[in-house]
Amino acid sequence: MPYFSYTGYDAKGKSTKGTIEAGSSIQAVDRLTERGIVVVDVKIAEKKQGVRAGSHIKMLPLEQHIFFCRSLASYLKSGLQLADSLKIMSRQARDKNMKPVMEKLLAEVEGGRKFHTALSESGAFRESLWRVAESGEQSGTLVSVLNEAADEFKLEDDLKRKIRGAMTYPIVMAVVGIGVVSFMLTYVVPKISELFEDMHQTLPLPTRILIGMSDFLGNYGLWILILMAVLFLWMKRTGRKLNLPFMRGITDQLNLALVMSHISTLLKSGIPLVQALRMASSMDTQKQRWLDAAEMVKAGHRFDRALERIGMPEETVAVVRVGEMGGELAEALTNVSDQSREIAQTRMERLSTLMEPIMVLALGFSVGFIVLAILTPVFDLAGIVR
Repeated sequence: MPYFSYTGYDAKGKSTKGTIEAGSSIQAVDRLTERGIVVVDVKIAEKKQGVRAGSHIKMLPLEQHIFFCRSLASYLKSGLQLADSLKIMSRQARDKNMKPVMEKLLAEVEGGRKFHTALSESGAFRESLWRVAESGEQSGTLVSVLNEAADEFKLEDDLKRKIRGAMTYPIVMAVVGIGVVSFMLTYVVPKISELFEDMHQTLPLPTRILIGMSDFLGNYGLWILILMAVLFLWMKRTGRKLNLPFMRGITDQLNLALVMSHISTLLKSGIPLVQALRMASSMDTQKQRWLDAAEMVKAGHRFDRALERIGMPEETVAVVRVGEMGGELAEALTNVSDQSREIAQTRMERLSTLMEPIMVLALGFSVGFIVLAILTPVFDLAGIVR
């Protein structure tokens, strides 16, 4: 079973905190209440997650999260029992990562485990999924919350694909440009520079710059490649991403759209706002600001005030304030998400339109400079011969 950390007050009114093993957060609260503890907050214990059963199984990618939620919701909606649905999905699974997960879930459910507990202990699914599954089991709306979770994962996957799509063209052009320039500097220029040395004349400034670049690349090119490879592996291992300045505004809008949409889905599933903020924080590169907002809401501040303090845009705060005061916070967050997504989409289209001529000009300028640096001393030599 997973472990939960809690804070609360004992029978004497003293503040207390600790961890407890339970099948779910609700069960953890029940056990603590039996001990005479008034629970203020309970959440999954981060230090225990890595050692729970099934932790050796890798986290499934978004595509398989979507497939799992859609398929299971479809089988349950058709009238099949949960165990029967999982059995069918286990037999149909062909992916080497998905099949053992399905078999483990089936064994756990047939053994009497709660579905959300089996999801959490598998180590293959996001916390947000088994949290909403827990809510769906308690309220009898498992099919609807699975479909909502699938929609949420699909939105996240689409946003990531849009970012990759917007970056594909400039990256390809940059690689081609660097490859062409590197080839000319390491192969063409050294051969021509030998001819220039025999001229015993002062070379034009562009030619000297070009020869200097060629010498530098010839001496340190291999070390540069090694350094770039090490940097790439380090970023991949640590999960860090390269933040390009011209993509920052788009990324901020996409992160806001994703977090707000996810919080809205969690609220509709019955997850408290504080817990929803903590769960959705992992979807933003600036995770701490959402955790700070959760602490402010927990301390009694209104959500719009918390958003204002963490630096959210004024228009976002205004929409959330209206929704919170009208009792329609989830709908307001959905509106914010849709608006942010539209802004990001417009900026990505504009960026894609501008990047093509910019990259062509950059490549043309680089090749033109090399050609100019090579031909200038040749023309000077021709003038001397005449």
